[in-house]
Amino acid sequence: MKPEINYGTTIEIIEGRHPVIERLLPPGEQYTPNDTIIDNENNQVMIITGPNMSGKSSYLRQAGLIVLLAQIGSFVPAKKASIGIVDRIYTRVGASDNIASGESTFLVEMHEAANIVNTATPKSLILLDEVGRGTSTFDGISIAWALTEYIHNHIGAKTLFATHYHELNELADLFPRIKNLKVEVREYGDKVIFLHKVTPGFADHSYGIQVAQMAGLPDEVTERAKKILKNLEGSELTLHEDTESQEQSTKNSN
Repeated sequence: MKPEINYGTTIEIIEGRHPVIERLLPPGEQYTPNDTIIDNENNQVMIITGPNMSGKSSYLRQAGLIVLLAQIGSFVPAKKASIGIVDRIYTRVGASDNIASGESTFLVEMHEAANIVNTATPKSLILLDEVGRGTSTFDGISIAWALTEYIHNHIGAKTLFATHYHELNELADLFPRIKNLKVEVREYGDKVIFLHKVTPGFADHSYGIQVAQMAGLPDEVTERAKKILKNLEGSELTLHEDTESQEQSTKNSN
């Protein structure tokens, strides 16, 4: 459809779709459209959580593509689109390194983040697909948290931030313009059904072990991972005792 372009601060996309993914879907499958409503006054930073493969990255990319297509004068894949003009679209997506120059994946990621926070303006659109995953968990969460605070307090740019750091959902309780979104899933036993629908709220876990099962990791690995996860979530990693029981089980089997 033909988008509306204006000088306001709101981006409103109703039933937006990713044009490339939609074209490449297998026969019989339909792309799940989603709304994106973001502005500088009330809904500036959207923290998006959900499982791997659920559609978080597609949601970010379709928003960026629709804004870009609208501003170059194109029709857009959406039921309705009202686009407040942005000066730049910034992205921090994917994982890559620059080994030839001695730059690790994490350093490249931090270079991209630094470029964003040093040059973005309130008129910018920022798309962050994970920040901080290339270092330790606590370091990564700390960097992602501080970066989100900085964007909210000092830059004021409209931001979509997809992350597996569920701790960041607490920011919505601390800052007025940060909101939470989640990608809906349904669980059936050990299986996860991805609905690809983005709604208000936050996901409580990432279903990484279920995705590992889908990828073909041996059952022994994923079952062991579930036990370790249960201990970690209970803040009591009884690794020594568990290892002893495993060794005894091995001896008995021999």
